[in-house]
Amino acid sequence: MSDQITMYSTTWCGYCRRLKSQLQREGIGFAEVDIEQVPDAAEYVMSVNGGNQTVPTVVTIPASGGDPIVRTNPSLAQLKADLAS
Repeated sequence: MSDQITMYSTTWCGYCRRLKSQLQREGIGFAEVDIEQVPDAAEYVMSVNGGNQTVPTVVTIPASGGDPIVRTNPSLAQLKADLAS
């Protein structure tokens, strides 16, 4: 399932750490991209957040294979619903 969720984050972001631990506790795999280490990642995050480098920004691929869902600082419940859609 790690190919269904990509989390754009930083090492110092408390919201990122919280969401990562919630996903791990639920056994939901994810790929993590540190926007301070991957320049193109920061550009992408800014493009979906009105020019801001707001993290966590999470891209989810629904189980149905529909269009990716992009959320900024989502809840675990939102991500679970996105995965199930």
